[in-house]
Order: sequence, then C-alpha cells, then structure tokens
Amino acid sequence: MRIVLLGAPGSGKGTQAQKLVETYGIPQVSTGDLLRAELQSESKLGLRAKADMDAGRLVPDELVLELIQRRLEKDDARDGFILDGFPRNSSQARDLENLLREIEKPLDAVLLLDLDLDVLSKRLTGRRTCSVTGKLLNIHFSPQEELDACIAAGGELIQRADDNEETIANRLKVYQEQTRPLIEFYGSVDLLRVVDAMGAVEEVSGRMQKALDCL
Repeated sequence: MRIVLLGAPGSGKGTQAQKLVETYGIPQVSTGDLLRAELQSESKLGLRAKADMDAGRLVPDELVLELIQRRLEKDDARDGFILDGFPRNSSQARDLENLLREIEKPLDAVLLLDLDLDVLSKRLTGRRTCSVTGKLLNIHFSPQEELDACIAAGGELIQRADDNEETIANRLKVYQEQTRPLIEFYGSVDLLRVVDAMGAVEEVSGRMQKALDCL
C-alpha cells in the first residue's frame, strides 16, 4: 500500500499515520525526519540542506526528492509506505508523481484527514500541559475533571508559545492555501480519499481503513 497522507495541524495526522503503520506493516516516511537525520549525520545531502537553511532559503525540492527516493529504495518500503510532509503544493505533487513512476512505485491513494477549521483551531489553541504531571490536555475538549485534577495537584495548565491564536490562524491559512490545489490535483487522477477526522482515534482509524479497503 503506497499512500500520501494529508492533514492540517491538529487533524491527528501523526496518530493516524502510526495506526496505518500498525495495520499495514509499512513505514511512515516523514520528510522532516529525513532532513533532520541528514543534518545530524552531516552527510553531503545534509550539508547542502544546511547551507540553504542557514541562508534563509527553503530546502530545494530536488534535494527532498532525492532523500525520498533513497528512503523508498530501502527494503522495509518494498511493500509500501506512508508519505508524510510531502508534497505541499501541486508542483511538488507533479515532481513526486514523476519520481514514483521512475522507481515503479506509483501511489495507491491519497488520504485527506478532513476537519472543520473551527475545530482545528480549538484543538491547537486549547492545548495545555499540566506542569505537575506533564499530561497533555485541552481546555475545550478534555473532561473538566481532568483539568481540575491538574489544578488540585498544585499544577498549572501551560500553553506552548506557538499555540497562540495569531500563529495558529496563520498556520491554518497557509495550510488551506497549499492544500486546496493538492485536493484538486489528486482528485483529478482519482487518488483522493477524504476521511472525516472528527471523533475518537479508533473511529477515525476505522474510516481510514474503510477508505483503503475499497482499493
């Protein structure tokens, strides 16, 4: 099973990617993780990426595609993969399509975790960490007793600096602008499967599997 996984921040993409890994026994290929590994190892590709990043430039698509190709040629990706973090626009989608055709690993499906923007915003801006237990909570969605338990234990509900409303609104705006062309692109080639991402983890996971079972 060869999959591209799309989803906005707060859609549960990371959690659902791991569910797919468990179900299908194929690796999650995160372009962010690939880049970090290359930077840490100070490989030739990593040094090239670092030069661009230090100069304030985006890492070139050609370099990212080279990293993806190398990763997909490993034995554990022989039976499939879950590509996460790439493509981010229609130009990258076309380049990825060409690469996968060259290495004879075309996509089977593109899964879009779809969630209302208001819910996404609340999931992100409402995130808190209990200063005592370290438990992740949400002031909008966590049971009140869990929130109260943190306070009763002498803790505080701490918000990450980048979870403020202005930053989150900008992240979601950028995501919408980038994703809309991808929806059109993959919809036009009959690869797109839209999955309702509202509900419990297992519910969403079941919907994803149902979307893939029909292939």
